[in-house]
Amino acid sequence: MKHHENRRSFVKKALALTGAFSATNLFTQLHAEEWSSMQTKHQHTSPEELAENEDYWSHIQRAYTASSSPVMNLNNGGVSPSPLVVQQAVERYNLLSNQAPSYYMWRILDQGREPLRDKLALLAGCDPEEIAVNRNATEALNTVIFGLDLQRGDEVIGCYQDYPNMMQAWSQRADREGIVYKQLSFDFPIEDEDLIVEKFRQAITSKTKVIHVTHVINWVGQIMPVRKICRMAHERGIEVIVDGAHSFGLLDFQIPDLEADYFGTSLHKYLSAPIGSGMLWIKKDKISKVWPLLCNGDPKSGDIRKFETLGTRSFPIEQGIGEALNFHQAIGTKRKEARIRYLKNYWAEKALQIHGVKLHTSLKKEFSCAIAGVSIEGMSTSQLGNTLLNDFRIHTTSIVYHNIDCVRVSPHVYTSLADLDRFVYALGKIAEGVNLSGLSTHNP
Repeated sequence: MKHHENRRSFVKKALALTGAFSATNLFTQLHAEEWSSMQTKHQHTSPEELAENEDYWSHIQRAYTASSSPVMNLNNGGVSPSPLVVQQAVERYNLLSNQAPSYYMWRILDQGREPLRDKLALLAGCDPEEIAVNRNATEALNTVIFGLDLQRGDEVIGCYQDYPNMMQAWSQRADREGIVYKQLSFDFPIEDEDLIVEKFRQAITSKTKVIHVTHVINWVGQIMPVRKICRMAHERGIEVIVDGAHSFGLLDFQIPDLEADYFGTSLHKYLSAPIGSGMLWIKKDKISKVWPLLCNGDPKSGDIRKFETLGTRSFPIEQGIGEALNFHQAIGTKRKEARIRYLKNYWAEKALQIHGVKLHTSLKKEFSCAIAGVSIEGMSTSQLGNTLLNDFRIHTTSIVYHNIDCVRVSPHVYTSLADLDRFVYALGKIAEGVNLSGLSTHNP
């Protein structure tokens, strides 16, 4: 008996000493010395200057196994790969969990959620009691969409360029409960914030209760003027839900500064956390009025943890989120945002010099960061995406939806300039082939 007690004590102490939230976390063990030297060297370099320093970013690129993938991944806006240290954390704790799952998961690893909550709140700039850890932006936002008490005839305003899962959730409430779901349509890119705000304002009636806005439009990367929309809505007694799937861990902001009421995000995009990780933020005084998506013993509680009653979940992933936060903070949000915007502009400006290439995203700092849409005149979007993959081993995503028709391109910090030169070269060869053939393959 004494042997087993000693072993339990040893495991708990070991996790405390080696977990993602300890002083000897995996990131510290693998990268601290090298990265500390880099930080000292560049401590007085501005994020914009450092964005063009290939020596600095080469260290970060090497920390990702995806940097040597035989397929160039330019769809980081879908799911980003994790750096090796995050992968190793998940593997380490998955192996531990499988020794005795219910013991190690519920009695040991489950203790890691509170320090994770604290660390997420530090990055988000909010109270830890406003943060719930879940699996993705869809789960986070569906919690709010289905959790708000709305009555038949109440109106919700969104747009056709929101994420499909969110549009479908609101449509389901409309079909089932009789709320009115109104959708605006925008022709992006738009370089006038007031135009966007005014369009939302004009759609408001006395029955409008909620505005749903996407912080960064996933299709083409347009950054929406969230704070202005929130202020306009609040002046009229309307709540705002923000889909931050493509902004958190990329753009330099703190969630409360957006002035929204609710915010949901995935962590497996630009934060590079393990696949299947997300976060919900609810303004503290509004938690009690939101029903949890999954059952809870006290559904009207003001405790944010009521949104985490998911049953069995992946505790190794939560430790992996912790290491992703360590990795992210070692770079810094300002530096990451500046670098990824530099990468997007690097390829996009070169691509615009190619005859027949069209960009579907603004290159101005205020209106885009990582994501941009591109097309080639005379070629269908699906054909362009397929040719990039089949002939050049470049993975993007093709989008033909509503008024959007382009290939979406989204680099990450592990993407090199050589990768982007290869991508631009591919666009040039494809456009040359289309121009030489003189035949339009564009779908009518």
